[in-house]
Amino acid sequence: MSEIKLAAEVRTEFGKGAARRIRRANQVPAVVYGHGAEPVHISLPGHELLLALRTPNVLIGLEIDGKDALVIPKAVQRDPLKGFLEHVDLLTVKRGEKVNVEIAVHAEGELAPGGNLLEYVQNTLLVEAEATHIPESVTVSVAGLDAGASVLAKDIALPKGSSLAGDEDAVVLQVVAAQAEEAAGEAAEGEEA
Repeated sequence: MSEIKLAAEVRTEFGKGAARRIRRANQVPAVVYGHGAEPVHISLPGHELLLALRTPNVLIGLEIDGKDALVIPKAVQRDPLKGFLEHVDLLTVKRGEKVNVEIAVHAEGELAPGGNLLEYVQNTLLVEAEATHIPESVTVSVAGLDAGASVLAKDIALPKGSSLAGDEDAVVLQVVAAQAEEAAGEAAEGEEA
């Protein structure tokens, strides 16, 4: 995974009014925390941060007052209507350090014939991985699975260097039989008889 570099400015003003002024200047208010250090309130360039956050679990290299910090996004708040970034919480990490992150689960392959449907019980999987080698996603083969079959978290092959951090017996995917609906015309004929 590549590292994205961003220049950060330390914030001295706090509160709703200050946050609005920061956003008007095309910046995003953020907080950097972790490793027992005091939280650092910063502002980041809005467009560059938005592009960086398109990659899940992106590794961001920040330059804060001449010091370098390596961070990953922990919480992202967006405007519910317009979708722009309102605030970001960033977690400080070190090279070689293990972190717990959620990665996307993708399914591939054809289910067994017979009108079966694949249900995602969990869209993500909690894994522990090195901060500089976080996998983007994991792919699970569902080829030939029939109704009633399920894929547990422990059954998913994780990328090298990653280990499962969540419940290993949690159901991630399951195959269900499609429910046949009675046609509306047939139901009406049955009521008349």
